[in-house]
Amino acid sequence: VQLVESGGGSVQAGESLRLSCAASGYTPVTYCMGWFRQAPGKAREGVASFDSDGRTAYRDSVKGRFTVSKDSAKATLYLQMDSLKPEDTAMYYCAASSATYRCADSSNYLTTMMLTDYNVWGQGTQVTVSS
Repeated sequence: VQLVESGGGSVQAGESLRLSCAASGYTPVTYCMGWFRQAPGKAREGVASFDSDGRTAYRDSVKGRFTVSKDSAKATLYLQMDSLKPEDTAMYYCAASSATYRCADSSNYLTTMMLTDYNVWGQGTQVTVSS
């Protein structure tokens, strides 16, 4: 499977963006996908995960502001980001996990978004939020 992100940009604090992740190639029936981000000088961190049964998990700092969803007909994963803050500034990546059982067993993002489980990555899309 190949993943291509789009939708990043530069916005003011409080505004919204919707990121898209288009999947092509072989897409399994059971899957777990996620959005990660990495700011300059910081480690890559999990933002939100979504599995084939619609289960989601979010890091605490984005709960209530970000929503992950999928359009199966378009094989596209989305991340709707509202009420953006300067600390959301980062390169955002879409990724697919090989450990689908983690997404099925937990709603805790620390479990569903273990970096080592994700083995297919997109190229990233930049999000910049200014105050």
